Amino acid sequence: MGKSLPLISTVVPVFGCKSCLKELCRRVITTIESIPADVEIILVNDASPDNAWATIQELHEQDKRIMGIDLARNFGQHHAITAGLDYSSGDWTVVMDCDLQDRPEEIKKLYEKAQEGYEVVFAKRVERQDNWFKKKTSQLFYRVYDYFSGTASDHTVANFSISQRKVIEAYRGMREQNRFFPLFIQWMGYETGNVPVKHDARVEGNTGYNLKKLITLATDAIISQSNKPLRLSIQFGFLLALGSLVYGLYLFIRYFFLDQHVQGWTSVMVSIYFIGGLIFFNFGVLGLYIGKIFNETKNRPLYLIRKTTEDKDEGR
Repeated sequence: MGKSLPLISTVVPVFGCKSCLKELCRRVITTIESIPADVEIILVNDASPDNAWATIQELHEQDKRIMGIDLARNFGQHHAITAGLDYSSGDWTVVMDCDLQDRPEEIKKLYEKAQEGYEVVFAKRVERQDNWFKKKTSQLFYRVYDYFSGTASDHTVANFSISQRKVIEAYRGMREQNRFFPLFIQWMGYETGNVPVKHDARVEGNTGYNLKKLITLATDAIISQSNKPLRLSIQFGFLLALGSLVYGLYLFIRYFFLDQHVQGWTSVMVSIYFIGGLIFFNFGVLGLYIGKIFNETKNRPLYLIRKTTEDKDEGR
């Protein structure tokens, strides 16, 4: 009896790329079959505004290896990835974007690299086909994140990757509300490799990450992975208090020993506003952590599913 082929699941969060889906699935299936391996594709509709769900249902009718998950609302890319991973059953699982900037043909490279003994392999986008703003904000995000988390990240690495089943099962056990797929996988510490891949230009639409969303993502990632902002706040407060004490002693000596009266209400008012601003800033940092703790204690689900393509197959 011959050895069965490995099953490779491909999880794709879908938002704003309806016209790419048929081409994406065709190229994924062709690539994985050439490995050779069995195919499973999971398309997660994250409330895509272009009615992508109808296309996903059509693809499922044409090929039952393609499964669709329709989320009840927009939960965000990394929650959509989690939904897809919760439904995946492959020996290996690929995570990639839907806009065809991640080239499906590179899946074969990822798989072959993984066969060298790696449990996770990330695609390294050597020449990113993004605009200048996207590249620079990505670099800035990782520099800030690395500073606060004490890690060394690679801004050329994103979601596009392949992972062993045990890695995906470990990821499923991490149910924090603040999610960032590649950082979670890297935090786990499994044997990780990377392989340079070609990166194509976006076929349709614009990136869903504007400046506001990027700042929110960076803030959430830092707070979920590090308490360094709190430690810096304490250290800065200590230095400020120490400086105030030294300055107070200086004024005391001037007044009582050198008979020099201290003038300047302007400097006093500026100091009050400065200290007040720092206090509010520190309260804000502390409030962010408390808010995230509050969200975690509510224990709400990471996502809600309206329906899947399997529901229709089972007559539900």
